[in-house]
Parts: sequence; structure tokens; C-alpha cells
Amino acid sequence: MKRILLQSVLAAFALTCGYFFWMRHFAEQELVIISTTDLHSDINNMPRLATAVKMSRDTVRTLLVDSGDRWTGNAYVDMAAEPRRPIIDMMNALGYDVATLGNHEWDAGHPFLGYINTSVAKFDVVCANCKSDTISFPQPDAYKIFRFGGKRIGFVGAVNNFDNGHPSGKAESYEGLRFEDPKRAAIKYARRLRGDCELLVLLSHVGDDVDRELAAEFDLYDLILCGHTHNKLDTLIGRTQLGQSGRGSKRIGVSRVVIKGKAIKSLEYDIVELASYEEDAQMKEWVDRVYDNEALNRPIGRSVKLLDKIGIAAWETSAMKAHFGVDVAFYHYGGIRFDEMPSEDISTGMIFGVEPFSSKVYTMVMTGAQIERMILAKYNDRENMRESHRLDIFSTEPYVIHLDESGDAIRVEFENLVPEAEYKVAMGDYMFNNYKDIVCRDLVRTDVLLTDILMNDLASNTPIDYSNTPIQAIKR
Repeated sequence: MKRILLQSVLAAFALTCGYFFWMRHFAEQELVIISTTDLHSDINNMPRLATAVKMSRDTVRTLLVDSGDRWTGNAYVDMAAEPRRPIIDMMNALGYDVATLGNHEWDAGHPFLGYINTSVAKFDVVCANCKSDTISFPQPDAYKIFRFGGKRIGFVGAVNNFDNGHPSGKAESYEGLRFEDPKRAAIKYARRLRGDCELLVLLSHVGDDVDRELAAEFDLYDLILCGHTHNKLDTLIGRTQLGQSGRGSKRIGVSRVVIKGKAIKSLEYDIVELASYEEDAQMKEWVDRVYDNEALNRPIGRSVKLLDKIGIAAWETSAMKAHFGVDVAFYHYGGIRFDEMPSEDISTGMIFGVEPFSSKVYTMVMTGAQIERMILAKYNDRENMRESHRLDIFSTEPYVIHLDESGDAIRVEFENLVPEAEYKVAMGDYMFNNYKDIVCRDLVRTDVLLTDILMNDLASNTPIDYSNTPIQAIKR
């Protein structure tokens, strides 16, 4: 009788185990992935993001992820009492699960980033193509796997390496680090993980142009969450969904995934505006405290009119030219982080926001021919295509880039410069250290910050008056 009873219990147990095995491995599992990218210290919508994340987590299994460039862009965060900490602390409070590294994570140097990754961030940081030989920057993991309902969700991270073999930024920030080709690294780890994961995701801070190539050439990832290029993207290439929610915290990516067994039954990606969500009260108070900064809120001066990006560039280059007494000054498109500057009450915080990179200025002597060579090399750059074949170099000197039938630049027509003459030149340190074919003499690396030049110029010459009409052009 006891033997019969034991057999019955064992049989019931086996049936129960079989049921749970079936539930874990064959039943449908729903997952939502909320993604951000290129926040650049934009905390303005963190209260709304907090509400959106809570609503999702109350309903379905949710992962919160980021594709890089968490800081650099908002002086109130980047120059806080503990610099850059507010954005990381808020991400911790929101319960981010995993993130990759963007090029601007290194703006404060790799020792600081190593400290943040290992001692401050409560989320995993993954980057497959970054290799470290330094104690101050521990080697990040290439990937992270999450498990739920018997499913394995893999996240691989990658960052760009197109500026002289390292991510975009100042070379000194990457000393002791090596960066493999991000596409090759993404392929390597996808092949390693593909058979073990029901869902495989690439957190990419490489650029959506490369991400598109990867999806078209290799059927390896189910989802690529793109970053770096600040675009809005929702497209399917083969079976790979690509998504990118732009720049800042105004919007998020929402990926809704249904997995049945080992197969993905459905995967939908949407870009969701956060404006419709209510603000979480506690997070709102936190954000308000960060912005309560008397030094950064102090108005310095005003402008005759609102300045767009062209007007800001004219101001920056003109202020550099006047400060150093040079013949011509240059600054690059990507270094100007505001699309517009208001005419009234231009504050210290705005100045640091428009130029958040602590850029210093180089002076040198170049001939007109050498200046032309620099402009042509940047325009025709084949290694970093997303920053080439565009009007990238602003200048106090009017010029026209002439193109051939293929769209490459063949010559530069200056209004005032001649090839054989020498000119004293000023430019930002990023340009000098990263742009190719810069030939000069009498090079001086000054310790003068561009932000200091702008603040002094604004205070001395308010109201400033610069034109929003471009003086550089492209002609076919």
C-alpha cells in the first residue's frame, strides 16, 4: 500500500515537473525593452521616464537599457558638485539593467570612467571591442545575458573606433586602451551566443550606417539598438529590427517581444514620446535641485538676435580670431552642441552647454595651400563617412568647396586667401588632434579654454551681433 502511494506521489510530481518544464520552454513569454541613447546629460524628462518605466514594469517583464553617451552636454550635470554623477545616480534610481559605452563616456578620462563603471553604476556595462591593459580602467565584459521564464536574452555592446583607431574624442582619453573593429567584434560575439539565446540584442554606439551594413550582411542579431548618430530610426533589414530614438530624453525606444519556445513570435519597435507621461514627483524634485545652481544660472549678456548653429559658429570663430589676433579661425560642426542660442539672458550654463568639451585652442602658421589641403581631406574622408562629405569646418574666412561628378571635393575657392601666402591660424584642439593632413609650423598648444573666450567676449561686447547666414558653401 505504501509502495502504491509513493508511486502515485512520484507520478504526480513527474506530471507537475513536466507541466512547469512545458511552461518554461514552450509557453509564450512577453518582454519589453525600453531603450535610451545619447542622453548627453539631458535629465529634463527623467521624471516622465520614471513613470513610463514603472508602468511597464507593473505590467510585463521589462529591461531598461542604454546605447551610450550618457553625459557631456548639460553643464548642470557635467559640472555638478560631483561632476557627471547626477545622470548616473538617476539611471541607478530608474533601475537600468545594462548599457554600452559611447565615445563621450571617455570625456573625463578613462580612470574616472573606470571608477564610474565599477563603483558607481549599479547596471552592467558591456563593450565587446574595448580592450584595456590599465589598472585604472578594468576590462568591461563583452556581453550580458538575462534569464527569465526559461529564456536567455543576450546583450552585446560596441563603440565606434573611427578617429585614428579610437572612439571620437581626444586621443589622450584613450591611452592604454585598444579598440577592435566594432563590426568584427559584434559578429564574433553574436556567433558565440547565437545558439544559446532566444533573443540577441546589440547595444551599438557605432553609428546606424555601420549597423545597417551589419544587419544586411549577417543574419545574427534580432534587434540592434543604435546610437551615436542622433537619428530617429525604425527599420527592418532582413529579420533584424533596428531602432534609434534620437538624442536626449524626450523620447525612448520601446521593443515588444513575444518568444515561444526557441523562436521569436513577434518583435515590434516603436519610438515613444515621453511628453504625454506624468512626471514622477520625487524624480522631479531631484531634477529641480540639480538645476538650482546660482553660478550657472547667472546671465552674462545677450545677443541682438537668436543665433542658430551658423550664428553660433560665427561667434565662436570670430571670438577666437579676436582673442589670439590671428588671420583666420576654424571650428568643427560636431563641437557645437546647441542648435540655437536665445537672444536674451545668455547664462554661464548656456555657454558650457554650447561647448561642453573643455576645448582648448591651438595656434599655428599655415599657408593657403595647407588650409585647402585640410578642408579637402576632411570633406573626402573615407574612414569616418558620417562626418565627411558635408560642410564640417566653420571659418572666419569665406570659402566654397567645389565637387566633381562623383561628389568628392576637388578644390577650395577662398575669398581672401592665396595658396603661397602664410597665415596665422587658430583652431580647437579636437580639430587639430583628429583631422587628417594638417600641416603647419610654429604650433602652440595654448591653455585657453574656448568657453572662457566666449564668456569674456559676451561680457565685453554685449549685445553680440553675428549673422545666421553661412559664409561657407558647397558647389557642384
